[in-house]
Amino acid sequence: MAITKASDSQVKMFIDSHPAWTIKDNKLHHKFLFKNFVEAFGFMTQVALIAERTNHHPEWFNVYKTVVVDLTTHEANGITERDFALAESMNVIFEKVE
Repeated sequence: MAITKASDSQVKMFIDSHPAWTIKDNKLHHKFLFKNFVEAFGFMTQVALIAERTNHHPEWFNVYKTVVVDLTTHEANGITERDFALAESMNVIFEKVE
C-alpha cells in the first residue's frame, strides 16, 4: 500500500493548529526544551516506544536538555499523516513532562 504525501494545504493546516512546529528542509521541525537531561531522555524513550510500535521513526538530535526533531516519511518523499500522528504523540508526551 502506497503512503500518500500530504498536500500543502494539509501541512499548512497542521502548522496553523500546532504553532510550535515549523517546516524546515521540507520536514516537520520542533525543538523541545526540558528542565534537564533526564526529562529529555525520558521523553525520547517514550517516543521511541511509539515510533517502534508504529514503525515510523523520527530524525532527532539530543544535547543535554534539548531534543530537536524532524519528521518526514521517506517512502513518500515528504510529510504524511504518519508524521502528523507522531508529532501529536510527541506533543501529548511533552505536555505530561512539563
